[in-house]
Amino acid sequence: MATPKSGSDSTCWTQIRAAAGGSLAEREQFVRRYQPVVEAYFGARWRGSPRLADLSDGVQEVFLECLKEGGALGGAENRRDGGFRAFLHGITRNVAARMEARHAKASRGGLGSDPDHHAEDSATPDRTFLREWAGLLMEGASELMAERARILGVAAERRIEILRLRFEENLPIRDIAPRVELAPELAHKQYALARKEFQAALREVVQYHGVREGAAIDEECHSLLELLGE
Repeated sequence: MATPKSGSDSTCWTQIRAAAGGSLAEREQFVRRYQPVVEAYFGARWRGSPRLADLSDGVQEVFLECLKEGGALGGAENRRDGGFRAFLHGITRNVAARMEARHAKASRGGLGSDPDHHAEDSATPDRTFLREWAGLLMEGASELMAERARILGVAAERRIEILRLRFEENLPIRDIAPRVELAPELAHKQYALARKEFQAALREVVQYHGVREGAAIDEECHSLLELLGE
């Protein structure tokens, strides 16, 4: 995914406005970036239902809703609570409900509810959306940190490797130290610094996605980490 650039004040809304304005490259990037999140929502909402066969149609309708002339992106409010996450989540839920209503009307002559749909009684689709969103932003923070490490040099790249060994391979620092050719005490210090660098990168990615206030950024970061820790 695209990540914020050092010293830039732009946000994802910059790209989103360009997509709404008709830029083909921006539209393709927009769909590529957020499609996994939308797909995860529909997959969770319609799991175990014949509606699952309509997943690709649902995803397509979300992006058509966003990108059509006069569509949702054109009038998006970039200061809403939750930033772009809340905006995309709302559109996705609305499209799913609209498709279910159309199916109910077609299958029951406009009477009753969709017998294949049970997601209204469960928070699972919303939770799935949020977890997928959290993974997307963590990936963005990792990319931003790696981009900066390439500029800063060997020590910064080593810190990324320390984080990888700690979280991907679940190794204690005492075992990581010899693998990165550092004394244990220095490895602990580099690990602490790496965590701070990642947290700073995550804050920037959250801010890039439309959460602009300091306290709200901290709250969003905490929520993302909690979601992925479940």
